[in-house]
Amino acid sequence: MQALRTAATGMAAQQLNVEVISNNIANMNTVGYKRRRAEFQDLLYQTVERAGAQSSAQGNIVPTGIQIGGGVKAGSVYRIAEQGTPTLTNNEYDVAIQGKGYLQVLMPSGETAYTRAGNFSTNDQGQIVTEDGYLVQPGITIPQNAVATTIGKSGLVQVTMSGNPTPQTIGQIELANFLNEGGLDAVGGNLFMESGASGPPNVAAPGEPGFGTLMQNYTESSNVDSVSEITALIVAQRAYEMNSKVITTADQMLQTTSQLRS
Repeated sequence: MQALRTAATGMAAQQLNVEVISNNIANMNTVGYKRRRAEFQDLLYQTVERAGAQSSAQGNIVPTGIQIGGGVKAGSVYRIAEQGTPTLTNNEYDVAIQGKGYLQVLMPSGETAYTRAGNFSTNDQGQIVTEDGYLVQPGITIPQNAVATTIGKSGLVQVTMSGNPTPQTIGQIELANFLNEGGLDAVGGNLFMESGASGPPNVAAPGEPGFGTLMQNYTESSNVDSVSEITALIVAQRAYEMNSKVITTADQMLQTTSQLRS
């Protein structure tokens, strides 16, 4: 019975939906996290009677026909790049991006990764790094005798040295933009990698046309909305239950058929 296989695809699809929602809820407090949304597509159809076919010798045309669907499949898991709320941290190395753009991070492999998580600090050499110790690009080193660090909206990094009240510029933070942010490859640790779907990065200073600006002493919170996610979870659960009910009903119909006596 086709209904068994169709309902099974529905249960598998809703299981994926719940997994995506659970990952969103798990990352409600992850800095710079962007919520995901599962999208689905219907499967191929079995054509019993084709619409537009001639139904008589007089030229009558079938108006709608008969097509029986084969179920559902996952089309994609889309990343929603909505701005998260800035959260005050009072850490002078933390930055939040207001608008479009990704901060650049040098991976141990030599590749460049991209992130919205601006919760930075300094290592033993005074270099600005991520919480995993990866260097923020372009590399910026804070002098040992610096008493204050300022990161402007345009990404300009200045320090005030001991005994000298005049700020000195030591570097420039740059942002990277992509034509298709959803095509970036998530590798964990709040990091993304360039892919064939994302296109190459376009790098510029914050505040340039098409690029966001930076906020020092802030980080960008997750854009997950708990109410929306719980609502979506309830809907997915009900859909899973209804598909399981279809399987139970189809099984009962098959059982009835097998008990028929001639």
